Amino acid sequence: MNDKQQKASAYWKENVRYLFILLGIWFAVSYGAGILFKEALDSIQIGGFKLGFWFAQQGSIYVFVILIFVYVRLMNKLDKKYGYDE
Repeated sequence: MNDKQQKASAYWKENVRYLFILLGIWFAVSYGAGILFKEALDSIQIGGFKLGFWFAQQGSIYVFVILIFVYVRLMNKLDKKYGYDE
């Protein structure tokens, strides 16, 4: 394997690691807060709505949008690290 292939392989390995971590966070928030811990979160209210309901309806969407921006930032850093930025 030449240097260019090793660099590309390391780049994609790191990229996939970021994807799994961020998707894991999104899954934990959407499934965990919206379904598994709904009963416990319902004791807290935000704007008159129970927090478990809020996470199921809105919170997971907000977290997903935030994770998109985090992913963009991570990928920009990764591109610079491996010299793929233009």
